[in-house]
Amino acid sequence: QVQLVESGGGLVQAGGSLRLSCAASGRTFTSYAMGWFRQAPGKEREFVACISRSGGLKQYADSVKGRFTISRDNAKNTVYLQMNRLKPEDTAVYYCAATVGVLVTSKSEYNYWGQGTQVTVSS
Repeated sequence: QVQLVESGGGLVQAGGSLRLSCAASGRTFTSYAMGWFRQAPGKEREFVACISRSGGLKQYADSVKGRFTISRDNAKNTVYLQMNRLKPEDTAVYYCAATVGVLVTSKSEYNYWGQGTQVTVSS
C-alpha cells in the first residue's frame, strides 16, 4: 500500500508556470513507476507524463511535450511535475499515481492514486 498526496496547484495566467509535487508514503517508493494524469470537467482522465523507478526513463503526452517535465527524488519519496508555458486548456485536476508496471500510460494499470490538485490557467 502507498499513499499519495499532491500539492502545488493553483491559479496562474496563461504563459506562467507551476510545479506540482506528489509525496508518497507507505511501501518503498522505488518499487513504483509514477505517473501524472489530469481530468478536466466533463472529460476523461488523461495521461500527462510518467517516469520509471530510477527516473531514467520518461514519457509525455504530445499535448505537454516540451512544456512539462516530470522528475522524481527517491530520497524524498516525491515526484514532481514542472509545468511551463501553461495554456487555458491545461486547466484540470491533476492526479499522481503509482504503478508496479514499468513505464505505462494507461490509467487502468496504475495501482494507487492521490486525491488530486486543481490547476486553473486563465487566459
